[in-house]
Amino acid sequence: MERHRIYLLLGSNLGARQKTMESALRRIEERLGPVKAVSSYYHSKPWGPVEQPDFLNRVLLVETAALPEEVLRITQEIEAAAGPPKERKWGPRHLDIDILFYDDLRWHSEALKIPHPELHKRNFTLRPLAEIAPDLVHPVLKQSMSELLKRSPDPENAEPWNEA
Repeated sequence: MERHRIYLLLGSNLGARQKTMESALRRIEERLGPVKAVSSYYHSKPWGPVEQPDFLNRVLLVETAALPEEVLRITQEIEAAAGPPKERKWGPRHLDIDILFYDDLRWHSEALKIPHPELHKRNFTLRPLAEIAPDLVHPVLKQSMSELLKRSPDPENAEPWNEA
């Protein structure tokens, strides 16, 4: 059985954010495969026009046999189990899981785009990615995560977060 390396971004800005993401990590391991690396938590301001609480984010490296559309289905089921869905794009949510990379695959369907088309513009994604995979090269942009972070156009900084 072929194993694939996928990077997932977890985010939450409603409810018990850290607890929600810890639960999601366990479900990801149960349903997709072993988690090989986990970034620190990062605190960031929300994107978009909606007034809402700040986010916690982290990135996971997962080894899986699941194909891309199956990964999407499973992550959406894990999101749905965490709480009501977001009401609008960039709105508040209990859990959001984005598929950032799937090996070095380039995938484009109506439901899924890999690599994630916005990841290189968002420090809340780049900071945790650069923490666990600084030398990972974006298959389209041909730059490492640490290089992309240095060149990021995002004016907001994602800060490391520790529970107080």
